[in-house]
Amino acid sequence: MRHHFFIFIFTALPFLSFSQSTNAPLNPDYYHWIDRYEIKQGTLSPNFHTSFKPYRRSEIARYFDSLSIRGYSRTDKFNQAYLMRDNWEWSDSADYKSSKPFLKYFYKARSDLFSVREKDFDLHLNPVLYLSAGNESASDVTPFINTRGVEVRGIVDEKVGFYSFIGENQANFPLYVREGVEDNIVIPGEGFWKEFKDDGYDFFTARGYISLNATRHIDLQFGYDQFFVGNGHRSLILSHHAPPYVFLKVNTQVWKIKYTNLFTELTEDVFGNARGLTGSRPYPKKYMAFHHLGVNIGKKFNIGVFESVVYGSEDSLQDASLELRYLNPIIFYRAIEQQNGSSDNVILGMDFKWLVTPGFSLYGQWVLDEFLLDRIREGNGWWGNKFGFQFGGEYVDVFGIENLDVQLETNWVRPYTFSHDTPFGSYSHYRQPLAHPIGANFKELVGVLRYQPIGRLNVSGRLIWSNYGADRDTTNWGGDILLNNTTREREFGNEIGQGVSTNLLYGDLTISFQFKHNVFFDLKHIYRRLDSEWDFQDRTTHYTSVAFRWNIPQRFQEF
Repeated sequence: MRHHFFIFIFTALPFLSFSQSTNAPLNPDYYHWIDRYEIKQGTLSPNFHTSFKPYRRSEIARYFDSLSIRGYSRTDKFNQAYLMRDNWEWSDSADYKSSKPFLKYFYKARSDLFSVREKDFDLHLNPVLYLSAGNESASDVTPFINTRGVEVRGIVDEKVGFYSFIGENQANFPLYVREGVEDNIVIPGEGFWKEFKDDGYDFFTARGYISLNATRHIDLQFGYDQFFVGNGHRSLILSHHAPPYVFLKVNTQVWKIKYTNLFTELTEDVFGNARGLTGSRPYPKKYMAFHHLGVNIGKKFNIGVFESVVYGSEDSLQDASLELRYLNPIIFYRAIEQQNGSSDNVILGMDFKWLVTPGFSLYGQWVLDEFLLDRIREGNGWWGNKFGFQFGGEYVDVFGIENLDVQLETNWVRPYTFSHDTPFGSYSHYRQPLAHPIGANFKELVGVLRYQPIGRLNVSGRLIWSNYGADRDTTNWGGDILLNNTTREREFGNEIGQGVSTNLLYGDLTISFQFKHNVFFDLKHIYRRLDSEWDFQDRTTHYTSVAFRWNIPQRFQEF
């Protein structure tokens, strides 16, 4: 039953559907260009809630069709035209037609290698290419990325939307990434892999889904992809650090409310070694049910509340059961958990965004895994007080300098947050955190600077400082969310940074030039320094790279 439940639910409703849109894939740069105009206007968009990404392409087109940018800079007008062309099938005023199609059939639309636009069929096909090479100071190995793939999206009968991305990759990452793969046997953000030559990796990337509208205000998607919840650079609720997963998403947007239900199948653990993962037997499964309610209060303030539960069964590596009660879209998961007599991992919290004034916004998140108010009042550092928070702000057109944007953010997560007393309850997928890449037991400061002096040229810099407590050998100080929290070191006296004190400073500077629509040339430099009480070796990395990207975002490894 669990193998076919999602498919049954999804295929039972097509006859109810209305015209459906696919999503704009997750891309931090792309989404910043969208979100900055909401901040610049100082008014919440009626088309989408920025706290849950990705956005539908129809929402993006509708927003920019209605946006008045009179008096804005030439760069802003370039961005508006770019985003409307990229979603031209939904835009009323996009200048998307190419004046000189290639061989009559290719690039008839400026954003698509091949496209078909008929009443009952819409198709967009694009190649994907990522070629990158560089030099790092920490080793003699030459890091590189070689990705070739294809991206397809479209609509059938004005009812069913579809999206698919398939990419074949060979890569060799900087030393700090390779060491992480060696320790955890997974590539950040990716799934199955095998070795490539001496120090490289060979892996396949795939995402895809189908979507439809059940009613005018309710849409559904079923497939294999990632999501991001929040308005920050990081997310403490749900991020795209982990690889894609099977999902069923039900989104209800009416009046000033957006209510999202997400039901997923996750991978609890994987098996492998330094040469790659093994696929000789099925990996154990677990599940997550997630719901998020966002409400616009007035024209400047959005608040959201969420709840998620991660659960599975340790009885068998192959037979983790799907709990039907968690599929109820409008119920309190904690009540179901208690009713079942189970110890599933329920996490809840809230997020907000406040457009203080045109050009400036504040945002934040609060995540509660578990706590007792009496223990907090006692101030004794009880291990079970597991929570985290985020607070940040964005300032666009800083000091009146057009298209200069700054973002500052802080994140704090207490020890043992997101962990559980069984591996089937940890807030993870494919041995990778579903929220922040560090896991827990950390504090962090993030600064992001973006400058777009002309439409085609983007300069961005990121500086991230983190202090966290690492777990070494057989110790469990609450940083590694994959460890069973019954192996904790102590009941009381727990505080952020306990364990092996570690300071991480990460910075990067990227200059990106858009030669043609979605064709980019990047020049990047990364500086990373790790100071640990455990290891006194020099852990400083300088990494400089150049890249050619075609219809694919940058690959970020900010950890």
